[in-house]
Amino acid sequence: MAAEIQEKEVPRRSETKPVGGLREIDKTTAKGLLLQFGVYLDKEGYDENSHYVHFIRMLLNSKCNIYDPEAVKEAIAKKKWKDGTKMLCTYAYDAFTRMAGLSWLMPTYHQEEYVFFLPDETELDALINATRSQRMRTYLQTLKEIWADPSEGLGLRWIDIDQRRCAIAINKPVKDHRPRELEVTPRLIAMINTLPRKSKLVFPMTYATMYGTFKKLRKRVAHNTQNPRILSIKPNSFRHWGGTMLAWLTNGNAFTIQRKLGLKKLENVSKYVARVEFNLNQDFEVVTATTDEEIKKYGESGYQKYDERTVGGTHISYYRRPKRFGSLKA
Repeated sequence: MAAEIQEKEVPRRSETKPVGGLREIDKTTAKGLLLQFGVYLDKEGYDENSHYVHFIRMLLNSKCNIYDPEAVKEAIAKKKWKDGTKMLCTYAYDAFTRMAGLSWLMPTYHQEEYVFFLPDETELDALINATRSQRMRTYLQTLKEIWADPSEGLGLRWIDIDQRRCAIAINKPVKDHRPRELEVTPRLIAMINTLPRKSKLVFPMTYATMYGTFKKLRKRVAHNTQNPRILSIKPNSFRHWGGTMLAWLTNGNAFTIQRKLGLKKLENVSKYVARVEFNLNQDFEVVTATTDEEIKKYGESGYQKYDERTVGGTHISYYRRPKRFGSLKA
């Protein structure tokens, strides 16, 4: 099937009817073109396969002439996207031009800096628990435990799951990330084992399908819980939460955060460290410890010691952790 798709010629401009400077492509042609593009990306070794197909699909849905680079430039410029998203879209279209034999001058967009939305753990768990699809529920739990980019989660293969050691390897990292292996809970391994093995991928779905389902889930949970913050959660919010949690647990140890998140550039760690500079109004869980066992228990659960005193001859250590990391285990 793949070979047949690759042998198909790219439709010529005369095969569709221009309308007002735009060229409409019917759904069947668009579906075949996206499939052909996906095969091309696989053949050329692009790591951002699902993201790139997603962007080309959005360009097709906007009904711009996909074979006219100037029309595509204009369509991207008019999108109400952040510059970082437009930059990714130009990368996707650049790959498309290579497949289609087109030439263009790629416009320049830069990844803007922004303060990412940081959800509480209870809000992430609310999304996971409300998911009706077992595959989607397992996917979101996986993002929470391995702090992966959403595309890295979709790229997980069954061979990447080490059930004996309760570990998951990320061997298909996205751009600027490194391969890595992370320990996960037995609960997640059990959830993964309930999924059907009809593909080499653990989660055989496209980015567009995943995100469409996620948006519906997010809207439903926000309505049912009357919590508008839920609407600000995105698939990469699980990674942002994990990175910030790591910054808290490690007291801002940049090299540990970099290794756990698979970041190539050390400077990308700073955005997580900055978010743990909690102010006096931060909500904390506070516990006390008087024995070695309690001290070890709280240390393993993400609590940090902030005070100690002796009361009535008993030495008491005071520990705290932000409520946004309410149920984590180190």
